[in-house]
Amino acid sequence: MGEPLHHDAGLAALRAQFPQLAENVNGAPLAYLDNAATTQMPLAVLGALRGFDAQARANIHRGVHTPSQRATEAFEQARATLKHFVGAGSEHELVFTSGTTESLNLVAHGLSTPGATPALLQPGDEIIVSGLEHHANLVPWQRAARRSGARLRILKPDAQGRLHVADLTPLLGPRTRIFALTACANASGERPPYEGLLAHAAAAGALTVLDAAQAVAHEAIALQALQCDFLAFSGHKMHGPMGIGVLAGRRAALERLEPLRYGGDMVAWVSDGEAEFAELPMRLEGGTPNVAGALGLAAAAEFLEQIGRERIGAHSAALRRHAAAGLAALPGVQVLSEHSGATAIVSFVAEGAHPHDIGTLLDARGIAVRTGLHCAQPLLEHLGCGPTTRASFALYNTHAEVERLIDGVAQALRQLR
Repeated sequence: MGEPLHHDAGLAALRAQFPQLAENVNGAPLAYLDNAATTQMPLAVLGALRGFDAQARANIHRGVHTPSQRATEAFEQARATLKHFVGAGSEHELVFTSGTTESLNLVAHGLSTPGATPALLQPGDEIIVSGLEHHANLVPWQRAARRSGARLRILKPDAQGRLHVADLTPLLGPRTRIFALTACANASGERPPYEGLLAHAAAAGALTVLDAAQAVAHEAIALQALQCDFLAFSGHKMHGPMGIGVLAGRRAALERLEPLRYGGDMVAWVSDGEAEFAELPMRLEGGTPNVAGALGLAAAAEFLEQIGRERIGAHSAALRRHAAAGLAALPGVQVLSEHSGATAIVSFVAEGAHPHDIGTLLDARGIAVRTGLHCAQPLLEHLGCGPTTRASFALYNTHAEVERLIDGVAQALRQLR
């Protein structure tokens, strides 16, 4: 496994792989603590993007010329790299999307819209979504329920924001068709016991959906070891490009989806009146894909694998524990999911200080955090706290930056109060 990153003398060299970290903001070195929104890209990923667009740019799959064939080979190799990254087996397939939001919309749309085969969801069926979710794993299911006549049910967290397998049992029934869950709550940093929750839902006959956007950069998720039919994540949250993501899962489950996009590359043949879709994965990848993004995403996966996600996870969790303890010690500060030590997100509220004001004052000191509802309004209302200030960590962050955060919040609170 190697030494934890914060004990590694090479951390400075690692940070040097990320050019934006050398920036000064408002006269201070940048402490970039908004990684749950978007991570920075290392030189290896930037090189993969530039290399394709400068030297290998061509459209894929149908070209008979050499540049097209090279681009196709690189694109499909990127797919193979990412299958390995998520621990996919022979029963799995991987589809490129624009990101987690499109992936989850593809699943919700594809299971509730009649197509070549009847939609999975019918009137009276039930969809269960956890109460920790980003809007991207809630709103599509709201629309799917409305479109199909199914009933949407919510697995509520407890007062501390935790989910419990026992609380799922009374929600499961003979009409349960879908269970959708996050691997890490982006608004609170809660890491639910998703392995057990997925297994419990699958045993009841439900198709299972895991939003892994906040997890894949910090822990190894092995599809073969999970009762998971659909897995979604985004490139820009794992040191890859924006505008690229993945929907991976069991081939049998993916084959049930009505495509979200129709057109080029997703058909086997077309006549004036009908069309037959291509085999997976192309049937779910209509249109010219983001080939450069796919190559950049694969480069990001290789970069994370070289460092080791176990090391990265241990490092980010140590930063989170440091920040949670320091912030909770400040007067009038409440840390959400303070007990959760295995994630990279710390979110807090402070009496007498609005998160936007705290964020603005931190920015004046070169500290970048996120403020607001974090696209998780139902969860924050359930916890009774409204908008929060959120710091989120990555492999390049340091304990010195955590100390700057704690000191910056303390200074902001003195000023605002």
